[in-house]
Amino acid sequence: MLTLDKARIIIAETLKAGLAKGFKPLTVAVLDAGGALIALERSDGSSRMRPDIAIGKANGAIGLGMGSRALHRRAEEQAYFIQAMNALAKGVLVPVPGGVLIKGQGGEILGAVGVTGDTSDNDETAAIDGIEAAGFAADGG
Repeated sequence: MLTLDKARIIIAETLKAGLAKGFKPLTVAVLDAGGALIALERSDGSSRMRPDIAIGKANGAIGLGMGSRALHRRAEEQAYFIQAMNALAKGVLVPVPGGVLIKGQGGEILGAVGVTGDTSDNDETAAIDGIEAAGFAADGG
């Protein structure tokens, strides 16, 4: 189960991974399986829009049931589809890496993490580190 305590562990470990790897200041959002925000932290020095971007990455992953790396590939292949999905999501879908599904032992989707602040690839790496440190499986797409 994805609890507030587990979400806080994911955030702390994600930020720790970013610092250890020399990433720019990160913002981390954790959403539950229904897309509701559980917790969010914005590192000192993060720009104003970072919380919205982090939520958008996680929201896209939850909404379509795939990590945002897969959404990014889909956007490159079928831009009209992702544009339509973003309209349905009321603009809260960011189809670039950094939105990572949190999965339980049986593969069920428990939630998603959205990370932003560095390159999308680095955002995804930090998210995966945080999710795995909390004892869950990560699926970036």
